[in-house]
Amino acid sequence: MSITAKELAKRLKLSEAAVSMALNNKSGVSTATRRRVLEAAEQAGYDFTKLKEAASESRPEHGAISFIIYRKHGAIVTDTPFFNQLTEGISLSCRQARYQLNISYFHGDEDSRQQLKEMPYCNGIILLATEMHYEDFKLFDSLRIPIVVLDTYFEGLKYDCVLINNFQGAYQATSYLIQKTKKQPGYLRSSYQIGNFGERADGFYKALRTYGMSASKSSVLSLTPSMEGAYEDMIQLLRAGEEPSPCYFADNDLIAAGAIRAFREQGFRVPEDISIIGFDNMPLCNYIDPPLTTVNVPKQYMAQTAVERLIQRIHSREHFPVKIEIGTSIVPRKSVLC
Repeated sequence: MSITAKELAKRLKLSEAAVSMALNNKSGVSTATRRRVLEAAEQAGYDFTKLKEAASESRPEHGAISFIIYRKHGAIVTDTPFFNQLTEGISLSCRQARYQLNISYFHGDEDSRQQLKEMPYCNGIILLATEMHYEDFKLFDSLRIPIVVLDTYFEGLKYDCVLINNFQGAYQATSYLIQKTKKQPGYLRSSYQIGNFGERADGFYKALRTYGMSASKSSVLSLTPSMEGAYEDMIQLLRAGEEPSPCYFADNDLIAAGAIRAFREQGFRVPEDISIIGFDNMPLCNYIDPPLTTVNVPKQYMAQTAVERLIQRIHSREHFPVKIEIGTSIVPRKSVLC
């Protein structure tokens, strides 16, 4: 007589839910636990027939993909619409391709190797690496499954990378400011430096050179990359006597929104006195006063591209690492003087 899942759980001293997830190959249990359950089930004569019949309609037929969200300090990768939209795009693309999606959060200040061991089985990984440094990737070098890195790039990485064309976006934004205001732009730069912001800085300075402007004449203010943090930082600078530039490019929309609030509280008009352009095109751009001109990042397409590239890798015997940059565009609103 075949053993039941309930009896198997009691024998292994596991919860019935954990045994069920392991038998059905669902996320929520580690690879080691899944292996232990399957081996015990086989030895005890568990009847897998009905399980396979029930799973044939509901389970993705192609396998599983893990989406790892890596947080090193949490200053950039937070619960914002930008990263939520990336996650939603990956989830939708996995469903359409009939892959199960497992989402894991890795924290750089914890035992990452243990986190990796506890991950559920998967055929490939999409790694959100926005906050990662080059040395952090060593953790994944021993894995023998395909990995696609999302939202960052480093020379020397052996993985495929899908990211925003940050240089292009910042160049477009700064050029737009100069064309509209005919003034030397300042730079509201993130106080937390990541690869994306470094590339945006390069785009900003390239635009200055293109228009014959000296980089030394642009005021660069370092602000926390959150709305409240940028507001507090800018208020302190203004109260200390900082003379605002006539226009600014901001590393992201949150910095721009916080700065706008500070400027207005100190009596400056936006865009009449100060024009500002952001980056990311987050939903808040439509709701702040004035609505924020920004750089649009096609987040859903970026997520879809990462999933498609990973699936190609899963089914390919050869691998030549590629870097895929997603293009950007300007979304004009009312924070830039026209």
